[in-house]
Amino acid sequence: MNERVYNGGVDRLRSPERVARLEVKRVVDFCLAGQEIESVLDIGAGSGLFAEEFSKRGLAASAIDANQEMIPVFKDYLPEVDIKIASAENVPFEDNSFDLIFMGLVLHEVDDCTKTISESYRVAKKEVCILEWVYSVQEFGPPLEHRLQSSQIEELAKDAGFKKFEIIKLTSLVLYKLSK
Repeated sequence: MNERVYNGGVDRLRSPERVARLEVKRVVDFCLAGQEIESVLDIGAGSGLFAEEFSKRGLAASAIDANQEMIPVFKDYLPEVDIKIASAENVPFEDNSFDLIFMGLVLHEVDDCTKTISESYRVAKKEVCILEWVYSVQEFGPPLEHRLQSSQIEELAKDAGFKKFEIIKLTSLVLYKLSK
């Protein structure tokens, strides 16, 4: 079992404090800016906060999560959205299946960041957006040794073949936009 995987309780995933910290609407605005996006895959979707916002914007949303316990919680909020049990390192979709791939606070939890970025590149037609923790000690979120530096994510993106790398600093988090 990966000790970095979120295990703070399903009820906490949608706590008002956490939802505010994630800046869901603002993040989705940034993800959709500059591209014509019709379909999205939410990798590590959890309770479906981001998939829900993408769906509200009229996108065809799909999701995966490695934690089987998340599936019924996700389905409570998004019964019409397809969600599969799968890891970020082995995405069960064909090449170029989605305009946008979204990972919200997932990359720091995976066993293999290189494989995860490579898989996201494979299934994305246009862009991958990665929401992650700032690389600094904060009173919330994972310990510093589980967080990723921007330079690490940029190097992974370059190695996977992404042509453009953008960093968007949010209030408590960082959004990375990787474009093909």
